[in-house]
Amino acid sequence: MTIRILIADDEALLRMAFSTVLEAQPDMAPVGEAADGAQAVRLARELRPDVVLMDVRMPGTDGIEATEQLITASPQSRVLILTTFDLDEYAFAGLNAGASGFLLKNARPEELLTAIRNIAAGDAVLSPRITRRLLENLRPHIPDGRDPEHDERLSRLSTREREVLVQVGRGLSNTEIAATLYLAEATVKSHLGRIFHKLELRDRIQAVVLAYETRLIHPT
Repeated sequence: MTIRILIADDEALLRMAFSTVLEAQPDMAPVGEAADGAQAVRLARELRPDVVLMDVRMPGTDGIEATEQLITASPQSRVLILTTFDLDEYAFAGLNAGASGFLLKNARPEELLTAIRNIAAGDAVLSPRITRRLLENLRPHIPDGRDPEHDERLSRLSTREREVLVQVGRGLSNTEIAATLYLAEATVKSHLGRIFHKLELRDRIQAVVLAYETRLIHPT
């Protein structure tokens, strides 16, 4: 499957650089470029890309606002936030807006390509530091005493699906989950697909948040 990618950045040279890297990949195709957030939303609605590379700081509609609008305009598109600034506020704002990942612009090309492939496959892309900070910020908003056995959302899952969700909440990759639960990696992916469908989740980030919200995992 070819991953169709929209590039949104106000710097023309960066758009060209990203496009050059992507065009060299047999499984990727840049389908459009946007110089600001409003144009990114408009093109996403028209082109329906699989992944959008979204700069944060752009004139007019910035990347965070554009991400929120884009998720509504093109629900099947996944957004990877790209920024020069390694600041929690950008990561959290982007995730709250519906982005599936956060990556610095100085990442190596192979890191960018891996991130795109992971997001297109339904995974999330976050550094361990950002993940820890995300969970730390969740703690004050999680009610005490919630019993996962009586949560309606979790009742939709099979026992094995719950086990997989626990490992996702702990931050394990598909490969690590397969080793932990003695499953084939393809089986883990199948379970994840059913979990996302049953719980109406977009990606791994939302799965992690739900695992903590429902107290399936305790934020210790």
